[in-house]
Amino acid sequence: KSDFLKGLSYFWNSWAVRQHIVVVLCGSAASWMIQKILRDKGGLHNRVTRRIRLQPFTLSETEAYLKSRSVYFDHYQLLQLYMVMGGIPHYLKELKEGKSAVQNINQICFSEDGLLQDEFLSLYPALFKGSDYHVIIIRALATKQYGMKRSEILDKSNLPDGGRLTRVLDELNQSGFITVYPPFGKKKKGQVYRLIDEYSLFYLRFIEKNLQNPPNWTSLSQTQSYKIWCGYAYENICLKHISSIKKALEINGIYSTSSSFLKLGTPDDQGTQIDLVIERNDHIINLCEVKFYNVEFTISKDYAQKLREKIRIFQENTKTKKQIQLVFITTFGLKHNKHSLGLISADFGMEIFFA
Repeated sequence: KSDFLKGLSYFWNSWAVRQHIVVVLCGSAASWMIQKILRDKGGLHNRVTRRIRLQPFTLSETEAYLKSRSVYFDHYQLLQLYMVMGGIPHYLKELKEGKSAVQNINQICFSEDGLLQDEFLSLYPALFKGSDYHVIIIRALATKQYGMKRSEILDKSNLPDGGRLTRVLDELNQSGFITVYPPFGKKKKGQVYRLIDEYSLFYLRFIEKNLQNPPNWTSLSQTQSYKIWCGYAYENICLKHISSIKKALEINGIYSTSSSFLKLGTPDDQGTQIDLVIERNDHIINLCEVKFYNVEFTISKDYAQKLREKIRIFQENTKTKKQIQLVFITTFGLKHNKHSLGLISADFGMEIFFA
């Protein structure tokens, strides 16, 4: 509210720009940084020479960080923890050696003095000015696993369409709470917005609903709701680690684009959903099937038929002439049998995210 920015821009443009001076602006209030600095239309317009977006740790970086603190988990335990709190060091530092992932989650998220028991209530107001819109959109996106188009967000949230909604969606995307990706074959029309912030999703699915009677996470993690959440959370991890998937496919040197595919079903025609489609310049399209499972995943005869139908629907609706390759990404890998033979081109376990 002060005139500091006006003074800073005058200082920079009138004198400092000609000196050997480097000015570094650092802040966690994302909306302020974006609107007041990066998109300033006054004296600081186009004055930023380098942007450094501080991203959360990846899974491999999370493992390295915890090891530096003498905290050790196997990869499956790390995966469970990451699905709850993501790669945020401020959250990860709460993890205690000698306790399992379940015990740590129980302490950090459900005990009265746990850091993440009520973090959601202060998180968005601390980062965004007028955070009511941000929270409403996050709550709306948390209700739909495969994301929403802008029109669906409007219907679910009852927010008015306009410039403020556009700005809020952009701020959430810039800050890493949501991701925006186009449907296959389209550049912008029909963009899908998806909640990918691990903690926000976990809070809205489990913590908030149990504030009055905090449960034991050991029992809660055996429910069907937990299994559904695991599938969604693991898909989000894949979306955040696309570079690891491309490296495992050995296509780092091949130009490729990532998108999603959705064909709504009708009474006369079957629909399908594909979360990750990698279209490559070597005339191949990878359809990625993601499954979270606590042992090796086995493809049954019926499931194999569903996968073939998914490929057929994709080919018929996209009219693509490229070769389709089905890629399976699970936690402990795929148990090969006669139903996977000739159907799955490549399969990977969670180890590719720790490479």
